[in-house]
Amino acid sequence: MTEEIIYELPGLYRDALRVRGFSFGQGKKACCIVGAMRGNEVQQLYVASQLVKRLAEEESEGRLLSGKILVIPAVNPYSLNISKRFWPTDNTDINRMYPGYDLGETTQRIAAGVFKQIEDYPFGVQLASFYMPGTYVPHTRVMDAGYPVNLEYAKQFGMPYVVLRNTRPYDTTTLNYNWQIWGCHAVSLYTTTTTTIDKDSAQQAVRAIVRFLSAQGILTYHGHGGYVSRVINDRDMIQIRPKCAGFFDSHVRVGFEVKKGKNLGRIIDPLTGEIIEKLTSPVDGIVFFQHSNPLTYADTAVFKLIPLED
Repeated sequence: MTEEIIYELPGLYRDALRVRGFSFGQGKKACCIVGAMRGNEVQQLYVASQLVKRLAEEESEGRLLSGKILVIPAVNPYSLNISKRFWPTDNTDINRMYPGYDLGETTQRIAAGVFKQIEDYPFGVQLASFYMPGTYVPHTRVMDAGYPVNLEYAKQFGMPYVVLRNTRPYDTTTLNYNWQIWGCHAVSLYTTTTTTIDKDSAQQAVRAIVRFLSAQGILTYHGHGGYVSRVINDRDMIQIRPKCAGFFDSHVRVGFEVKKGKNLGRIIDPLTGEIIEKLTSPVDGIVFFQHSNPLTYADTAVFKLIPLED
């Protein structure tokens, strides 16, 4: 294992920002894994740390075969230090700044400096989080950036689902979108949480990455083969949005199979305690996402369901 400084930005009143990377193996660049880009991505940082530990063990035991693996646990250590999701001084998001601009604003410079080091990896994995507070079924996600998409690579992680995401205008400045423009096969990997640590799903993610690296002939792995992934388009998911705001009381959990008409939860008036809305499933499906905050706004997705296949 070799530790290196991927990018360094001098600080005016405090120590410099240093984005550290850990490389394994030798030869041509093979795969880059990027962890936390936001200051609340505790789970993503934890997964990256466990991956560094696992790859160090694999390397010391001689199971790396060919190619260089680079793991960047955190792109935004400043924000992690103070638990602020975005850049502390101007509240900008590094993952909306790619490919970056080395003469631009601070987060543009960070994105440019990091991307310069990782743009030419043939495979890229981002340990991603979502903007909505909630819990997900662990899955891989591929962005349809208008370029040929090989979903077979995403299936090789052996996660339960592969989600094909249709791009929106703001996606064009994300890491994954720009990785694809530069010819990288980019995949986002989602575990169950963001701001808290889920050790079980973290280890599931580590095994998934090792499984993928083995499928590419980068290392030797003889563990569990994982799931036969089902591909689902994000447009095909059913969103459950309450008509009322209030306390959100869920009666199911992520991963549950539900029948059409089943009671999913309810909305409770925060002033009177009365039930003001009951939420039911419109289809037979799997609970893919569940809102995690105790309060919810009206017309906010509190569940996402994957319809069961016929």
